[in-house]
Formats: sequence, structure tokens, C-alpha cells
Amino acid sequence: MKYYHLQYCEALGYVQHSLQNLHSKHILEVASSGRRIALVYIEADCETSDRSQGIHPSPLSKSPSKAQESTDLFAMAKLEEQEAAAAPEVEEDVNMADAEHSGEVAASGGDASGKSKKKKKKNKKKKSKAAGASSAGSKPAPFRGVSGFTDSYVAVGQTEPPTIPIEKLFPDGHYPVGEIQEHPGDFNTFRTTSEEKRALDRAQEDLYETVRHAAEVHRHVRKFAQSIMKPGIKLIDMCTQLENKNRELVVEAGFARGIGFPTGCSLNHVAAHYTPNSGDDTVLSYGDVMKVDFGTQINGRIIDSAWTVAFDPQFDPLLEAAKAATNAGIASAGIDARLGEIGGDIQEVMESFEVTIDGKTYPVKSIRNLNGHSIGPYQIHAGKSVPIVKTEDQTKMEEGEIFAIETFNTTGRGYVVEDGECSHYAKAFDAPHVPLRLPRAKKLLGHITRTFGTLPWCRRWIEREDGGSATINPKGAKQEKYLMALKNLVDTGIVTAYPPLVDVKGSYTAQYEHTIILRPTCKEVVSRGDDY
Repeated sequence: MKYYHLQYCEALGYVQHSLQNLHSKHILEVASSGRRIALVYIEADCETSDRSQGIHPSPLSKSPSKAQESTDLFAMAKLEEQEAAAAPEVEEDVNMADAEHSGEVAASGGDASGKSKKKKKKNKKKKSKAAGASSAGSKPAPFRGVSGFTDSYVAVGQTEPPTIPIEKLFPDGHYPVGEIQEHPGDFNTFRTTSEEKRALDRAQEDLYETVRHAAEVHRHVRKFAQSIMKPGIKLIDMCTQLENKNRELVVEAGFARGIGFPTGCSLNHVAAHYTPNSGDDTVLSYGDVMKVDFGTQINGRIIDSAWTVAFDPQFDPLLEAAKAATNAGIASAGIDARLGEIGGDIQEVMESFEVTIDGKTYPVKSIRNLNGHSIGPYQIHAGKSVPIVKTEDQTKMEEGEIFAIETFNTTGRGYVVEDGECSHYAKAFDAPHVPLRLPRAKKLLGHITRTFGTLPWCRRWIEREDGGSATINPKGAKQEKYLMALKNLVDTGIVTAYPPLVDVKGSYTAQYEHTIILRPTCKEVVSRGDDY
């Protein structure tokens, strides 16, 4: 089935008038959002007779701008209708409870037409208040891929949208502890009771609080981000808003605290490393599958966590597979766990799923050349890789290490390649000392080293008036005409480019990721939230 865009407008009456010339069989659905109207037309029912009546639908594929506009409008209307449909459920539950109460009064010999009516009215009012109090602390999931979450940040005094820096919400310096799990294996059971391990744990409390601080920032920022992710938003606007909120809540201060790496918002067959460059007007659509991957850092301690956004329910199994596989990887991770075996556990869960998209069923595959990774101070990839397929890697995880457990799946070939315009870059952690002949290259390298160090950055950031950090560059340091200099730094190996990683076009990919600390006594999933 193909959709045809007829028309939409602000005036409801005009659209209704326009419908008089259409046969009812031609209309698949009319979705309204306030005074916005979207019409969806069925290609199979569009006959020559319709054209004789002055109906001239345009295929979406032939007019992409109108197609995008209509599809996004329709999607937003559908989402708002779904949210509105959920509201009466509270009233329905209240009526059900009142009916039961009325029945109980009648059964006990009460006056069902008199006193019981008064009691019913009173109970209904009471119940409604209770329901209101309950719903005020929770929200439905804004899209597929995350759970409905409680407004946990409101409980700690945060505003909505969040505007209070996280450090002001926790003035004592003690931040919420992440999800605690035991290390796997019988040989690790002693860790929970060992006084020696407890002492080692206490000695690292300052480090844990730093990481938890960054994790709490991530949770607040992503809840804000989830509120603006709707069909029709430009990805560049979404990323800019998310990153500005990140800077605000973490209280950006150069290397001391800030953004961990650029916001990834890879769509569909693009699995990772895509963020829009300046001038990229890509728009999020109802049928997209978007991987959202961003980081926060406090004193170089990076939180790396990601989830997948989708609006169409047909993608639910794809998202659920990645989420379940990530949780399986977290469960298998721990002190002395072998990396290759963790990959096998992830693959087993991931590839037990299948997904049906547009009537065709696909096996869900792990993307075999993408991995989780260890994280070091100011180093997003610290040397160890956590595969998401079974390998013979016998390398063990060690006490005190921090890992990002992330999984990617696909309906495609299960292997990604670099393709597309690059946006992500980072100064190599072990950058060679190479003499630079281009003055512009020397200037750009100085700016990168001063502003980002070895943390990843993107082209949008160095094109800001502050060059990427208002704290480090208060007088402004916008970089212009820098592409040749950047190419020179990449060619010499001083800077590493990270182009988008893509599977075959037409495929869909999903991702979930959490940061964990391998503490001496337990495993802490610091980035865990009530959303995923």
C-alpha cells in the first residue's frame, strides 16, 4: 500500500468542504491534532473516475517535502490521539469501583437509590483525587523503546523542564546509587561479605560519587530530550537543545565537567557515529528508527548510555531485542568474566528475536563488528572491547574497571562499514608528534587540544561562537575555513575521524547501552533509569 498526500490546512471547515467530492472508500484515515488535519489516501482506490472529478493526488515519493510534512503531521496527530485515549481510563476505573461499592451497599440492605448515591458521589471524588496524585508522578512513554517513567527528578526538586544544575539538587555531594548486581560466578560470592573488599569499596567512594553525578545529569538530560523527540523535529535542532541542556545541568566548566561526546542520532540503516553537521536539515519521521547516544563527564569520568527511538509499533521486537541483549551482557559482565563469553551470551539473546516489517519477517542479527568498551579518564575507548557475538577472546574484566555495555542489532547483513559525511572526531590518545607545515593546521590543533583534549567533538561545536566551550574560550573562538587543516590533522594521525557506520540501505538497526562500574563488592549499573 502506498500513501498519497491530498491536502491539509489549519481550517477544519475547509478540509471538510474538500471532502465532499471524495468517495468514502478513498479515505484510509483522517487524523486531527487540534486544528491540524492530515489525510491519507489509498493508491489502489484511486481510479480514473476520481481524476474526472478533479481529484489529483500526488505520490509521496514524487514530492518529498510535502510527503515529509504530511507524514509527520499525521504521525503527531496519531501520537496525540493515543495520549488522549489513555486519559479516560482513570475515570473508567473510578466508575468501576463506584459500581462495586454501590453493589456492596445494596447487598447489605442499604438504600441503593438514596444514601448509596451520596456515598457513591463522595467516593468518586475521593478516588479521583487519589488517581490524580498517582498520575502526577508518572508519565506515559513518549515513544516506543522506553518505559513510562516516573518524574523522579521532580521528587528531588527539579523543575520541568529541568533547569536546576544537578549539583544544587544534591548539595551534600551524595548522588543516587545505580542498580546494584552481584558479580557472576560462585567464585565471586565472597565479595559481598568480605571486609577487605568493603574497605576497598569505601576507599573509592569519591570516584563513585563523581560517576554517579555524571549519571544523574545524563538521566535528567535524557528525560528532557525524550520530551522533544517527535516526528517533524529537525535533528540538528534536537541535538542543539539536548547539548545545551547538558551544558546547563552539568554546569559546563571545560575539562572539569561537560559533554562527554557528540550526540549521536543515527537513523535506520546508520548504526552509529552520525550527528548533523551545519546545514543538515534531516527531519525525524514517524517511520524512522533513531539511536540516541550521548555522554556526560565529570573530571573526565564519562557516562556513555544510549537508547533507541521509534514511533511505529512494528519495530517493537527490534528494540526489545537490543534492550534484552544489553541486559544479558550486563548480567554476564563482572570481575574475571571473559569478554568472548559475554559476547556469546549477548548474541544468544539478540538472535532469538525476529521482527516483521511491512509484512516481511527478518531474523534479528547482532552487528558483529561493533562492540562495547572499557572507559578511562578522558578516554571513551580505553583498550578493552566487549564483543556482541561469541568470540575466542579470553581477556578478563578486572576489578575497578568501568565499561560501556552496548549492543547493536540489524535486519541487514550484520556488518557495518564507514560511509557518509564525517561529523565525529577526536584527538588520538597517543597522538604522534608530527611537524605540521600548515599554519591553519597548527592553529586548529591548538584549539582542539585546549578545548577538548582527547574527548570526542563534532564540527558543529567548533563552529559555535565559543568554539565548543564558553568556559575555556570566553572571548570566542569560532573556527572558520578549517576543513583543509582538519584533513591534514587526520592524515597525519593526530586526529582520528569517526565516519557514520552503516549497514545496507533499507535495513533497520537498534541500540541500547549502559555504563557499569566493577566495584570490589558488586557491579553497579550507574546509568540505569526508570526509562530503560
